[in-house]
Formats: sequence, C-alpha cells, structure tokens
Amino acid sequence: MTETLADRAISPITRRTFVKGLAAGGVVASLDGWGQTVAARPAAVARPVTLSGTEFDLEVGEAIANFTGTDRTAHTVNGSLPAPTLRWREGDTVTLRVSNTLRDHQASIHWHGLILPANMDGVPGLSFDGIAPGEAYTYRFPVRQHGTYWYHSHSAFQEQIGLYGPIIIEPRDPAPFQFDREHVVLLTDWTDEPPDRIFKKLKKRSDYYNFRQRTLVDFIRDVRRHGWRDTLADRHAWGTMRMNPTDLSDVTGYTYTHLMNGVPPAGNWTGLFQPGERVRLRLINGSAMTYFDVRIPGLRMTVVAADGLYVRPVTVDELRIAVAETYDVIVEPAGQEAYTIFAQAMDRTAYARGTLAIRAGATAAVPDPDPRPLLSMADMGHGDHRGHAGTATPATPGDGLDPHAGHDMPAGPGAAAETPTLPPAGAAPGDDPHAGHVMAAPATPGDGLDPHAGHDMAAMNDALTHPASERHNPLVDMQTMTPSARLDDPGIGLRDNGRRVLTYADLHSLSGDPDGREPSRTIEMHLTGHMERFAWSFDGVKYGQADPLRFTYGERIRIVLVNDSMMTHPIHLHGMWSDLEDEHGRFQVRKHTIDMPPGTRRTYRVTADALGRWAYHCHLLYHMEAGMFREVRVEE
Repeated sequence: MTETLADRAISPITRRTFVKGLAAGGVVASLDGWGQTVAARPAAVARPVTLSGTEFDLEVGEAIANFTGTDRTAHTVNGSLPAPTLRWREGDTVTLRVSNTLRDHQASIHWHGLILPANMDGVPGLSFDGIAPGEAYTYRFPVRQHGTYWYHSHSAFQEQIGLYGPIIIEPRDPAPFQFDREHVVLLTDWTDEPPDRIFKKLKKRSDYYNFRQRTLVDFIRDVRRHGWRDTLADRHAWGTMRMNPTDLSDVTGYTYTHLMNGVPPAGNWTGLFQPGERVRLRLINGSAMTYFDVRIPGLRMTVVAADGLYVRPVTVDELRIAVAETYDVIVEPAGQEAYTIFAQAMDRTAYARGTLAIRAGATAAVPDPDPRPLLSMADMGHGDHRGHAGTATPATPGDGLDPHAGHDMPAGPGAAAETPTLPPAGAAPGDDPHAGHVMAAPATPGDGLDPHAGHDMAAMNDALTHPASERHNPLVDMQTMTPSARLDDPGIGLRDNGRRVLTYADLHSLSGDPDGREPSRTIEMHLTGHMERFAWSFDGVKYGQADPLRFTYGERIRIVLVNDSMMTHPIHLHGMWSDLEDEHGRFQVRKHTIDMPPGTRRTYRVTADALGRWAYHCHLLYHMEAGMFREVRVEE
C-alpha cells in the first residue's frame, strides 16, 4: 500500500469527450518508460484469452496500451489487457504459478471474493511478502465455490493500469436457470495519466477532475424552481461544509476512458447471439474508481446471481454495479439484430459501451447519457429524499475541525450520542478506536445470543453514536445525522427515471442463512473522510495508525457500517462472506462486497471461519491508498 509508481513525464490532456478511442485500442510489445512511443503499430485487443484447467502459468509484465491515440505502459498478465479469463471447476484444486518480469515493481494477484487460505489471498504485507521483480510465487488452493469473480493486483496502483481479469467457476451441480450461451462483460477505467500523479492531484485538490460543478445558471434555475430562501439555504449549507453536490466521483471522464472487455466505446466490443437464445451476461466491475449504471435498451435483464452466488431471479431494466461487485443476468434478444450494452458512469461524465449482435459489425443506437445528478442533504442522512434545497442540516463554524461543534445532536433516545464511548484507559492516540467500543450484545430473552431478536433494527438508528475518534478530528469533515439502510433506494441519479432499477432490497439468496447462528457481538464502524484533504479512514483513523480488528475463530459477528462521508464506498472483507441483513436484522443475501452510499447504515453478519490476517477496505483504489483500510486477524 505504500509503494507508488515512479513519477514520469506525460503529455497534457487536450480533450474531454464521452466517446474516447479512435480505434479498438490494444497492447503490444514490452518497453520501458511511461508514454514512450514505439515504431510498431499497437495491435487491437480482441476478446480476452481464456485459460481452462487446473494448472496455470501467469506472467506479470509490461506492454503498450493505446486506447486514446497515445501509447502508454500497462501492467499485464501474459501480455494481455484485460488479463486472461480463468475458467475453473468447483471442487478442483488449482495451481497458479505467477512470475514477475517487471524490473522495478513488486507484483501480486488477489483472487477477489474467493474463499481460500490466508497465505493464498495475495495481499502484500498481510498474506505474503509480494512477488519481487524476477521472482515467482505459486498459488495453490481448492476451489470451494462457483460463479463469476475476478482477480487483480493488490500492489500500489497496478490495478489501475491493467492488471485485472475475470474468473469463471463452473458449478458442481447444474444452475437453477437455463441459458444457451454466455459472455463476460468486464467494465474498467483506463487513464493515460500515471495513477500516482492522479493521487497527488487529489491530495492537493480533491475536486481536480470535477468539471461539472454548479454555475450561476444553475443558481438562477434553482431560484425559479424553489425560491430565493430555499436556494440560498441550500448553497449556504454546502458552502459551510466546504462540499459540492456534484462530487459523485473523485476521478471522472476528464481523464478516464471506460473499457468493456478492454475495448473503448468507439471500438465497440461485440458479443454474438442467435435470435431466441437465452444469453447469460457475467457483469464484472473491475474498475479502480467508477460505479457503472448498466442497461440494454430494448431488453430487460433478469438478475440470477450476485457476487458469484445465486439469488432469486428479479427482472429489471437497469442496475448499478459498484466497484468490485459482479452480477449475472439473463437476456433474451429477439426482434432486432443488435442491442447496445450501455454502462454509464455514475457521475455521467463518460461511459463504456458494447453490442450484442447477430453478426460482427452490427450496431444499435447509443443512448444519450442521463442528466448530471446532484447530491442532496437527504443523500447524506440529513432528511428525506425530496432532492431539492431546504433539507440541509449544515455544520456550524466552530474550530474548523468538528463538523458538529456548535449545534445539538438530535434529542430523545439519541441523546446518548452526545457522550460517545471513550477508548479504554491507557489507550494511546492511534490505538484501535474499536478496542473499547466493540459493543458486546446484551442478552435477550430466548437463546441469549441474538441482540436484535424481537425488535426492529431500524429503531436502532435512533441510538446513533459516533466514535470519540471522529470528534475534533482534522481528517473528518462531516457526520451523518439520521442514517438508514435505504436498501430499496436505487441510488443517486436513478430514482424515478422511468426504468425498473435493481436495488439491494431485490436481492435474496436462494438459500437461508448459511450459518444459522445469531451474532454474539456487534462491531460498529464509521466510514469517514475529509473531502478537501482527500483523507479516507474508518472512524477517522487511517490504516497506519489503527490496530487490527480481532475476530475469534468460529464466532459469528454482526458488523454495522455507518457512512459519515458524502461519497459512496464499496466495502470488501477478504477471506469471509458478508451476509447482508434487512432493516429488521434478518438475513437477506450473501455477498463479498457491500455498497455503502452516503448517509447509510447497513448491517451484515460474518462467520470468522478463516484463520489468518485479512484485508478489509474500501475498494475505491485511491480511497484505500489514502487510508480506508484495516487489517482483520482471525485467531484461535
């Protein structure tokens, strides 16, 4: 996490456009130096190479990618971008020999969402030491699941520059649905800028890539719609918090070209079908920072799996796929020869695009991007979803650090929040803020284990507290006041758009709770940040200053996440499943990545059934690098 790429010269960006890439883009022979040109013409990237079996030799190296008309160095696996698609079978044991041919950089591969031994997880500093230049590491583990997954580097910013690929695991038993053919749809974001330079820009000015901020024209329009009073109150609230309602994505289409299976929009990746076929699309968001809203105009999608596991089928027009999530959908194209797969970035500054067609070269109309969404105070847990001015609970100027200094927290049952649980006596600054407010569940009538049996989880929001480590913290610029699960909310930019949009409330595992036990204790963590400083953390404590979270082997734990920031965070726990609960504390769906929109409070159960040291982090790459990362230790 501390390694960065060398700062290299790069030509300035001269244009911003939705459709980037004059050709299909490609990868060619190895070379040194960011931006160095070569005489050979870059070869176009076709469908990812597929490797099947139980024995694999994977070579991490450098190659030249060209998606915008300019050659850039990519980190690749076996010379391709994306990396080869790996097809395994549930029940097999796979061996993957990974060699690092990079001359100056460590390498690693993490198998995202897979249940495996800790020393096979591929996180340098936790799982192993990483793969030094010129060395190799052999991964060997049993395949204990089936479905759609992916793999990527966990070293520095390699994931941003091409080191990622799909994993498809064939089930031991037939799937509970029929399909005639399938296609992998891997969505990623590419930049011609060195990613360490992007990171430095964000640290200096977090809105550097936000070129769609509100203007005087927007102010006049809002006055006409809502009146002077509400409009001024809204602008005052945002100004006081030093935040921007257009801050949906830290890195935007200003620098990003979005790829579908390694092909930019103009390259038009194409998946073939025959009329009347049921086609399974395995959607993977392998991007570094981009949430995608995916739809196929003219086709409905039936969601049959989430994060690799089967769910009760639900038919939708559109779905939002968070960074690191996967969805399997069934479509039935008929009646026309081509359909556009349209994946627009959540901030609407760019998109990835491909085509389902009966023949190569056929195309369909590409829809216009939706209007630019705006965050509201309600989106951050400060009221309802009216989505207009007048819902603000602005921070009051105090010492400039505590976003709530100078105004009261909600009264009533939540009054206890005014006295947050303090760290244990003797704890030094930088100690784990949970080592004193890991909340042991009180006994309840019944089995004495379920801390929420017989009462509504939603009511617990009234007792919201914030950890002491957030108060007067220069790395925390806001706290949510009234968070809720909002599992039935399509999300910012997707509400009332005339389309049926997938929500977390729609997702239900085919089977019940795989563990069956109620949690014996609860751990609450707050997702925190400071927009201007581009600082991200759990409970206001960055990774370098935090102690590990400690789980006891075999225990069942309830994790409560509260998003105190204005950004959306996809949270990934390595090595163990995350069993999402509904608002009443009932098991709903098993996932490996839990999306956390601003102002939400979501809970899930974890069975600590994997000994070792595990990563727990936001899967937005630059947020993880900025500090939103923890170590979890599962010990006997």
